[in-house]
Amino acid sequence: MSVVHAAPLLRLEGITRRFGNVTALDNVSFAVEAGEIHTLLGENGAGKSTLIKILGGIYQPDAGEIWSGEKRVELRQVSDADQLKIRLIHQELSLAPNLTVAENIFLGRA
Repeated sequence: MSVVHAAPLLRLEGITRRFGNVTALDNVSFAVEAGEIHTLLGENGAGKSTLIKILGGIYQPDAGEIWSGEKRVELRQVSDADQLKIRLIHQELSLAPNLTVAENIFLGRA
C-alpha cells in the first residue's frame, strides 16, 4: 500500500526581490502544509515585510515561483491573493476588541 502525499497548500521556490541595488529577498523557499502555523522572525531589514507583501499580491518577485497545491500561481494584485484565501493583517491595524479574530479579519477585507 502506497502513501499519497498531497502537495503543500502553498509553496514558494527561489523567491528573489530587489529594490534597485538592494536585495531584500534572495532565493527564499518554504512550504506550508495543511494544519501548519508559521511565523516569520528576523531583524529589521531581513525581508519579512517584503515576503508578506509578495504573498499578499502587493509586490511581485523578480525571480522564483509560487505554487498553490499543484498549480503555479502569480499574485499580481491583492485580489489574486484573496482568491487563494491569503489575508494580511497589518500590525498598525486597530483591532476591534469586542469582535472575534475571524470578524477582525473579515473587516480587513473591505
